[in-house]
Amino acid sequence: MKRKTIARDISWLSFNARVLQEAADPSVPLRERVKFLGIFSNNLDEFFRVRVATLKRMTEVGKKNMHMEVAPNKILDEIQQIVLDQQSQFNRIWEGINKELEKEKIFLVSEKGLNKEQQKFVHTFFEEDVRMNTIPLMVESIPHFPYLREKSLYLGVVLSRKDGSMKRKYAIIEIPAKSIGRFKILPSPQGQHHIILLEDVIRFNLKSIFSYFGYDRFESWVFKITKDAEIDMDSDISTTLIQKIEKGVRNRRKGKPVRFVFDKQMDAGLLDYLIRKLNLSRKDSLIPGGRIHNFRHFMDFPDVFEKKGHRKKPFMHPMLKNAPRVTDVVLYTDIMLNYPYHSFNPVIELLREAAIDPDVTAIKITAYRLATNSKIVNALINAVRNGKQVTVMLELRARFDEEANLEWKVRLEEEGVKVLISISDMKVHAKACLIKKRVLNHTIHYGFISTGNLNEKTANFYGDHCLLTSDRHIMADVNRIFNFLESPKTGMRFLKACKTIIPCPTDLRKELLKLIGREIKFAKEGKPAEIILKMNSLSDEALIEKLYEAARAGVELKLIIRGIFCMYSESTKFVKPVKAISIIDEYLEHARVFIFHNNGNEKAFISSADWMVRNLDHRVEATCPIFDENIKKVLKNILEIQLSDNVKARILDNELSNRYVRDRKIKKVRSQVEIYNYLHQKSNGIPDSSNAEVSEIVAVGEKSAV
Repeated sequence: MKRKTIARDISWLSFNARVLQEAADPSVPLRERVKFLGIFSNNLDEFFRVRVATLKRMTEVGKKNMHMEVAPNKILDEIQQIVLDQQSQFNRIWEGINKELEKEKIFLVSEKGLNKEQQKFVHTFFEEDVRMNTIPLMVESIPHFPYLREKSLYLGVVLSRKDGSMKRKYAIIEIPAKSIGRFKILPSPQGQHHIILLEDVIRFNLKSIFSYFGYDRFESWVFKITKDAEIDMDSDISTTLIQKIEKGVRNRRKGKPVRFVFDKQMDAGLLDYLIRKLNLSRKDSLIPGGRIHNFRHFMDFPDVFEKKGHRKKPFMHPMLKNAPRVTDVVLYTDIMLNYPYHSFNPVIELLREAAIDPDVTAIKITAYRLATNSKIVNALINAVRNGKQVTVMLELRARFDEEANLEWKVRLEEEGVKVLISISDMKVHAKACLIKKRVLNHTIHYGFISTGNLNEKTANFYGDHCLLTSDRHIMADVNRIFNFLESPKTGMRFLKACKTIIPCPTDLRKELLKLIGREIKFAKEGKPAEIILKMNSLSDEALIEKLYEAARAGVELKLIIRGIFCMYSESTKFVKPVKAISIIDEYLEHARVFIFHNNGNEKAFISSADWMVRNLDHRVEATCPIFDENIKKVLKNILEIQLSDNVKARILDNELSNRYVRDRKIKKVRSQVEIYNYLHQKSNGIPDSSNAEVSEIVAVGEKSAV
């Protein structure tokens, strides 16, 4: 029987292939192409740590997941083949990029290519900065094979004598990239940049490291392992949730290997030894590659490129340009900030103003992933010091941010902030803030609700929407959400009482089914029916089946899905072609927006929730309607520009081909550039009615039939 949906993990690999396409695209600036290689590598690491590890667990217990149409072992086999193919593509792309770097006079120099001055420099650097951070392990002499850290890069070394007079020995050295950095800029000829990798610094000094043993030949190859990152929560009722998370983070470091990536030139004996000691087999995810691994560090490649075409800076929202206080504007009207085009600063300013406003009594906010030196946290601490009641819902189980959030919890509580932590069996993923202010003996509520994290760093390159509002209906529901978060065991009634915001896990699924059903009804009556959806992932089978029904009824479906897309977009049974695209470009498209035609009375929503089982049924999420007609118009124009993209948009088809949307007969539309221009013009006071360019772009999109 043919699958009703595309396997989630296979779809995810197709998404990562789109990232790899950006690295291969010669029109992308070279520094960005290098960065996309790093993003691809980091994405794949996390995929193995989470998804492949989960599938392996499922095969071990011998159960077929109720949400999967295909057995986990078959999916794993498919994953292995795709990953090997992508690794070959990756190696070819890197070879091409390396040649491009050399044309730009940027050279990655190995330990064998150093001139005399560089040799002296590398030796001094090793002795002063690296040696004390380098601990060689003579693994054959250790009773138990050493613990190898996840995310670390290792050098496997074979020690021998050229005359064969001594038995070969194996050693392992962890590359201390975290403490020292992966790249070191070398003394270079005029107009050139010579860079050496840290592992090559160590390779150059192997003779010095192992001088004690009497060997004179040293061969080495890099490798890394990826481990199961799942945090097991034991059922010990005497253990607090915080203790369980702390224990889980510690145990994660000892997780079972799920992938072993190595230099394909590695000595056969050393390779067999490592596979055996890591309890792997040839059936496991063994990925041969080139000389360099852990490309995720290439996201931080030295900035040695010509200063041209740098990312444009965010600008101030037009309604906040000359406003002395953000609060005054928000109390008067709704404002939608569209990141990364608009500046994130108004969010910080709103909290800073609340922190010193004598009439503000309380601030409540959710936090999922915070910036390292969070200005959000600084504003909240300032509020506490000014006598405000501050409550922070801190999600301790934000994957890979658990340790950081545990540290934030300690700091916030030390300052007097009331910290709410994770709810049992349910992550809090909603992005919301509630500020209470006394005005003329009345309490008014204002704040914001967002599609993205409250993180000033990622707001510079994540595409998100944040609604600043004092709408009493919206803020009443935000207040209800916080009432639930403060008493989750007995407070589910607060979520169910929401009248404007549609929360998860109580209402969003049934409301979406109802909204889609309404479009189906209109289509069957011969009326215009259209659904525009933008999100990161679409994998929920019940909602996909409802979208199939809509397509068969003649509803026009326009979908912008960055990542996982499990729906088949092509069928002879669909009355109208489904337009499904993915945009991978300089900014990461992170927003969730849902627009339903509703017989001309459009309903538009921003949301923190993707259409996945985990978001809809097992997380606290918030989907907020947009009432302001001007904001709704801007939001739809942004989506229409994205749907018109014929430069960075890929077609999401049944074959996962990732074909670009191309039409040489019409104007090129690169949506992120056009959205910047559109919003910047509005910032300079050019109204939509005067903005003929947007109309032209939308017309281009209508001509580009997918």
